[in-house]
Amino acid sequence: MKVDLATLYLLAIGTLWASSAMTYWEHISHPKRSKELRALAAGYATLGGGCAIAAFRHELLGTGVAGPAVSNLVILGGYLLVLHAVAMFNGRRHVKSSSGLLLLMSLTWAATGTRWQAAVWLYVSAAPIALASAMTARELMRIDAIPAAQSRRVAVAVTGIHALFYAARAFVLPWIVSIFGVRVLSISSDITMYEGVLYSVILPMTLLRLTREEVHSELLKESRSDYLTRLGNRRLFFEEGERIINDCAIDCRPAALLAFDLDRFKKINDRYGHKAGDEVLKSFADTVRAATNTNAILARIGGEEFAALLPGYDSYSAKLVAETVANRFAAISHSADGDRFHATVSIGLAVPGPEASSLSDLLSAADQALYRAKSLGGNRLIQHVDFQESGDATQYRRERLEPSRDVS
Repeated sequence: MKVDLATLYLLAIGTLWASSAMTYWEHISHPKRSKELRALAAGYATLGGGCAIAAFRHELLGTGVAGPAVSNLVILGGYLLVLHAVAMFNGRRHVKSSSGLLLLMSLTWAATGTRWQAAVWLYVSAAPIALASAMTARELMRIDAIPAAQSRRVAVAVTGIHALFYAARAFVLPWIVSIFGVRVLSISSDITMYEGVLYSVILPMTLLRLTREEVHSELLKESRSDYLTRLGNRRLFFEEGERIINDCAIDCRPAALLAFDLDRFKKINDRYGHKAGDEVLKSFADTVRAATNTNAILARIGGEEFAALLPGYDSYSAKLVAETVANRFAAISHSADGDRFHATVSIGLAVPGPEASSLSDLLSAADQALYRAKSLGGNRLIQHVDFQESGDATQYRRERLEPSRDVS
């Protein structure tokens, strides 16, 4: 069934305006991306308005150059608004480049007048649209804040194909017309409208999906993060940690687990208050984060207890990390109510072995070593294997860390 050009225009107008309304409504649910979504809604509405002017240009503006020029400039403005909105996801703007492109196209229409009206309408006007679409695809590929999900790849493909299509209309279609005659223009117009309808449906839907995926990703991250320290929580530690342990076992890579417990933390809270205690917890989290690489799984297990899973670390390199954490943390001077104090940490170390092959077993082994370190006065590191092999609790091979002033 063949659909006439006027029907395709109306279909494109309707889908663009419907997409504009949906996108504008969506900004209420996503306050973080409110500006971007409102800009997208404005872009779709402008594109729809440009298509409406193009469909009825003779009735609205007569048979002169005004109809094609105005409709083309409004449509180009819509594409540039979409580009600007997508760039806003990256914290970027395209105000100057967009204004320059609009000005250049306006001057082109003014300079050519009625003499070259057909050539500008059919070919030249497609070039800036191709450029704006290509820049939009590039901005979509550069969005770091949103995961490279399926919807993002679809949006890149849609804008990229749209850019190529209009580039072909600007630079290839004149050559084809010169060979096969003007009858090709009718086919080109139909194809342009079909492709435009698909663009007006797919791009808004994928960008809305992209925004929702970002929100979902943030909610998932929040559900797996500790609100105070911004480290992972117990859920993240066990979900990601079990996968890391299995991967290390398959690849025959070493791994180590450090269990931390802040010494006499209850006395800090009792003497200086929970606000001071929270600052101590945050400073410890910052210390651990700075001392480990990006592959480490860091988590606040509960209260003043933390854990760090270190893939690729043997016991020796893990001890170096633990010593760095303990010494740096002990050197931090905390203040509350005009008093200054230091805090220390006890650390248990365990590495995978026959008796600790799962994450739960490994954490249990590190906890045993940690409890032993606490019983010996704290502010020290003990490795689980040190007393498992000796069979004598008095023969722990332990390392006394740099002492710090205890809270009395």
